[in-house]
Amino acid sequence: MRMKQLLLSISLFFSLATGLSAQGMWLPSLLEKQNEKEMKSLGLKLSADDIYSPANASIKDAICQFDGGCTGEMISPEGLLLTNHHCGFDAIQQLSTLENNYVENGHWAKDRASELPAEGVTALFVTRMEDVTIVALQGVTENMAERDRQSQIDKNISELKRVTKREKWEDVEVRPFYNGNQYYLFVTQTFKDVRFVGAPPSSIGKFGADTDNWVWPRHTGDFSMFRVYADKDNHPAPYSKDNVPYKPRHFLPISLDGVDEGDFTMVYGFPGATNEYLTEEAVRQTGEVLDPARVAIRDRALKILDGYMRKDPAVKIAYVTRYASIANAWKKWLGEMQGLKTYKALDKKRAYEADFEARIKNNPEWYTRWKNLLPRLRQLYKDIEPYALGRDYYLETIVRNNQILSQAANLNSLVEAVEKNMGDGVFESRRKNLEENLAYFYKDYRPEVDQAVLAAMLEMFGENMKPEWGGSDVKAMAKEAGGYAQMAKLIFEGSAISNREKMMALLAQKPDKIYNDLTNDAAFELWLRLQGYYAAQIQPKLQELQPQINLLQRQYMAAQMEVFKEKKFFPDANSTLRVTYGKIRGFSPRDAMQYEYQTDLDGVMEKYIPGDYEFDVPKKLIELWKSKDYGQYATADGRLPVACIGTNHTTGGNSGSPALDANGNLVGLNFDRVWEGTMSDLNYDPAICRNIMVDARYVLFIVDKFGGAGYLLNEMKLVKGKKKKKK
Repeated sequence: MRMKQLLLSISLFFSLATGLSAQGMWLPSLLEKQNEKEMKSLGLKLSADDIYSPANASIKDAICQFDGGCTGEMISPEGLLLTNHHCGFDAIQQLSTLENNYVENGHWAKDRASELPAEGVTALFVTRMEDVTIVALQGVTENMAERDRQSQIDKNISELKRVTKREKWEDVEVRPFYNGNQYYLFVTQTFKDVRFVGAPPSSIGKFGADTDNWVWPRHTGDFSMFRVYADKDNHPAPYSKDNVPYKPRHFLPISLDGVDEGDFTMVYGFPGATNEYLTEEAVRQTGEVLDPARVAIRDRALKILDGYMRKDPAVKIAYVTRYASIANAWKKWLGEMQGLKTYKALDKKRAYEADFEARIKNNPEWYTRWKNLLPRLRQLYKDIEPYALGRDYYLETIVRNNQILSQAANLNSLVEAVEKNMGDGVFESRRKNLEENLAYFYKDYRPEVDQAVLAAMLEMFGENMKPEWGGSDVKAMAKEAGGYAQMAKLIFEGSAISNREKMMALLAQKPDKIYNDLTNDAAFELWLRLQGYYAAQIQPKLQELQPQINLLQRQYMAAQMEVFKEKKFFPDANSTLRVTYGKIRGFSPRDAMQYEYQTDLDGVMEKYIPGDYEFDVPKKLIELWKSKDYGQYATADGRLPVACIGTNHTTGGNSGSPALDANGNLVGLNFDRVWEGTMSDLNYDPAICRNIMVDARYVLFIVDKFGGAGYLLNEMKLVKGKKKKKK
């Protein structure tokens, strides 16, 4: 009975919600019910059906998930795909050599025959989505244990996937929403023949690099272009020279009008993960305990990498992607910590929870069901805190920020196959996968760099991890070796992992010899020892406490939606297709400081530092700036716009998402958030949270005037005059 009440409550919530807030990451299929009225009040000229339609061509058909973690969009009827430079960066790096350095110099294919296959890159499009909550939760009861509940849901989903009607080239995925209170099915198609068309040099595509990352004002031309290919029937197919450019049901026209302060915008993409409905205690733990620890660890690793990269151009090419990946989260966590504190997120959460508890006290049924909900959640977060901190120290120092122990962890799959007697077939399959992955790994691996990082990571672990969780063990090993640097040196000398030839020779042996050599390898032994502490001391408590938290968070989510019927609740991001909308708007991050909504090429030149790897500017761009040769991409007052900001609620995964105007034309390319608003994953505040977009006119200018690839514009649809002229 309670389950039926919950489903009815969720259904009623959608029809009764009246609160207006542009905040949120909304399901496209529900825009007509939830958002269309508000979007039109903000300036939207389209219908909800124009944005999402399962039957007819709509904007959703131009949007894809790019390479599994970003967003891309179709900007021509010939499969031309636009995404961020940093989203395509890994593919660009893998295609680069010292002789053809596409990272540093940029590259534009002279014709389609010259487009370079980007091995492993994919483009996933959503065909349709459906609410399947009733089917997914069939047979689930409120008093079920969490394991039994999930087992029943998994069975339901498995059967749902089996019976869902789809074409042979389509896939089916079912994802939970609202902490598992609701489920949606997605029918998708994934294209695997994606080819690199072009990108500007890093001095444009990554201008400002890590110094400017997550901040405003921004002057980065963060874009790259690929092309999606299909078979002769326009369906997904593996790479083949016989494939032809994909013809999407819809592609995005590109506006030459640009944006003004107060203009409506919407961002369409695949946001990765948010946690907007956590308790005050959970947010406090993130901002005051976990984030500071992770920031301190990555700060050490980044300083070492930066030192080596500045000394050697070859090391810079090899490690630029790794550095950017580590730095991205590091700087985001810094901003998140500051934002939560400055904008009093905990006070707001505390007031919200007080309101929740006051409301349930006035309703006997609610009070009976939920009087202990928040107290229990608060206590569970306090109970899990030391173990969550221990987990993050282990993962950040031993697994994520050094490479040799990370590879040791991967090699454990072979040791496990022998110990568990899984058979020759399993062993050979795992060996083949490892050999392929290691070939990729060693291409950019520099042992001297990794050794220095390992020494720092071991010191962070030894000095900060609880003694009984391995901290005292690592300190003792370092003391015996003569210090952490010497300890790292001995590990590298005693390991085959740091040497490509030795490692590949080791893997070429018979299984029992591989097992013997790996279990006596210094790096593998160290990883196994520290992983043992984690598995025995930390992981069991996490496995005990986290399911309890998940259960109560699911109940709290459902309770919020029932208690606050006047509030609109969007589902947290989970890498599924969403629409967010708002307005182009500047902001004031602190007293006496006001940021405008747009930057231009003059600002690039103000930041220009000759020879600096973050702020150097190509000679040709300087010449174009001096001559003001901006063509049709200039503003009415003769400036060349570079980037803009808006109140669209975005997160990781929205990188590469199109920013669209009221008519559905591309006006920008989302690539970042302002540093002061990175807390938006936990606490979105429309006064301070802003998304950062490359202006579409800057993209076109770089392709045409700077890159000399104006032929690409011939397949695009450029529009002008759609905006009403201001009086």
